[in-house]
Amino acid sequence: MKAGVVHAKNDIRYEEIEKPVPKAGEILIKVKYTGICGSDVPRVNGDACHFFPNVLGHEFSGMVEAVGDGVTRAAIGQRVAGVPLVPCMKCEDCQKGNYSLCKHYSFIGSRQFGSFAEYVVVPELNAVPFADGVSFEQGAFFEPATIALHGLERADYKGGGTVAILGGGTIGMFTMQFAKIFGAAKVVVFDIVKERLDLGMRLGATAGINTKDPDFMEQAMKITGGRGFDYVYETAGNTITMKMAYQLAANKARVCFIGTPKKDLTFSVSEWENLNRKEMIVTGSWMSYSAPFPGHEWSLAAHYFKTGQLKFDDSFIFKKVPLSKIADAFEMFKTPGFVKGKILVSSEE
Repeated sequence: MKAGVVHAKNDIRYEEIEKPVPKAGEILIKVKYTGICGSDVPRVNGDACHFFPNVLGHEFSGMVEAVGDGVTRAAIGQRVAGVPLVPCMKCEDCQKGNYSLCKHYSFIGSRQFGSFAEYVVVPELNAVPFADGVSFEQGAFFEPATIALHGLERADYKGGGTVAILGGGTIGMFTMQFAKIFGAAKVVVFDIVKERLDLGMRLGATAGINTKDPDFMEQAMKITGGRGFDYVYETAGNTITMKMAYQLAANKARVCFIGTPKKDLTFSVSEWENLNRKEMIVTGSWMSYSAPFPGHEWSLAAHYFKTGQLKFDDSFIFKKVPLSKIADAFEMFKTPGFVKGKILVSSEE
């Protein structure tokens, strides 16, 4: 089969490798689309790849082509989204259902060969079926959608409150939509890019606020009657928005950091004191799994994509590229700000 194989930093090649064969309990998936995740970029353009040669790719969709012995949960021809985490299922965290925290996990597309290929083999539990009415493009977005839902729930989310979404990227937009699906009174998206704020409004946000506006905080407080927001979700991993979360939070608010920070972060005494004075509850979120594995995050993503309540906008996709041009796709990330949305790699020319 053909695959995009990483051989060294800045060296990903389209070449032929052996087609995998499913063992007992595994299935073979004919890959349709794989999204390039932000975590893939330093594995190709930097020094983050675990080993060489390697086949990355973990946000994928496809069809079940073959099954190994003993498989009961997947059928040939089924449309599926890939679940990348392979937990050990034996450690204390796994026994508690905290699969994201497993210390002995493998991961499809980083620690074992992934979906930048025509075919990928995964354990049968690592394939979530979805309806015919859900596109394969949407199937490649299941993983970021589940990250959004997992993060929403980490803050013990309940409907009826006001919600701030800091960062209007893909995960921010899914977090905003899940907040609405589960009954938010108001959901406001904060970003510095007008197009993202416009997208948020198209997808159902109550308002979009540009944090470059000098009076953005006044705009935010007006929406909440001066209280601040009951729930604040930081999805950008930016030091500015991470500090902003503390400002926007209401008394007794719940704040969740979904975005992955990329720089060191320091708070002034007055900034940090918000945590004490407001008696906020602050938590983080990591990946998207719960018991029974892979979790309701995945089944609910399939359900709400099927019903159309979880809306999919064409602007989520920046560009589609064939697998043969995968090296060109990673070159695009070398120009800061050039890639605006998800690049989908198609296994079919």
